[in-house]
Amino acid sequence: MKAHTKETQATMTPQKSLQYLKEGNERFQNNLKANRNLLEQVNDTRDGQFPFATILSCIDSRVSAELVFDQGLGDIFSVRIAGNFVNQDILGSMEFACKLAGTKLIVVLGHTSCGAIKGACDNAELGNLTSMLNKIKPAVEAVTEPKDPSLRNSSNLDFVDTVAEKNVKLTINKILKESSVLAEMHTSGEIMIVGAMYNIKDGSVSFFE
Repeated sequence: MKAHTKETQATMTPQKSLQYLKEGNERFQNNLKANRNLLEQVNDTRDGQFPFATILSCIDSRVSAELVFDQGLGDIFSVRIAGNFVNQDILGSMEFACKLAGTKLIVVLGHTSCGAIKGACDNAELGNLTSMLNKIKPAVEAVTEPKDPSLRNSSNLDFVDTVAEKNVKLTINKILKESSVLAEMHTSGEIMIVGAMYNIKDGSVSFFE
């Protein structure tokens, strides 16, 4: 499989880009990697890059977007931060990726048993981690069940995963609210912004559609 060129990127639509990622995750789950020569892709992309998607995911070592979607060099922009939330710098990176570099799809990818989500649920405090987790706490507060405080912590993995899903949805809302560039592109159909969850148990990605 060749690296994307300006011509192949131009043929990509938001829907086609999403389908590429779905097919890549199917290959990943079945241990069927696309045939790629990565060194050849290094050479093919030396004068430019033409990725089709931008993926915001967690820093979790088990959730590498290039691997779980079976993509090669030059295929995707990968933005990684614990808890897959956005701030001004990440929004600026996404605006570059979509408006200037031509990606057609933004995926906000959460995952099960997320350590950052667990930390936010447990009100963990540690140096700069404290302020970082505060950005995830709105998702904790937005999940109203269970009400029993003893069940609203990292020991309740169902609660943790529900908060992770809510965090993905709130992140998408924040992208649309705080980036007029991406909101306009989304409204016009130039790009699509979707949420998804990666299951660390089986390698599957479930998209919110």
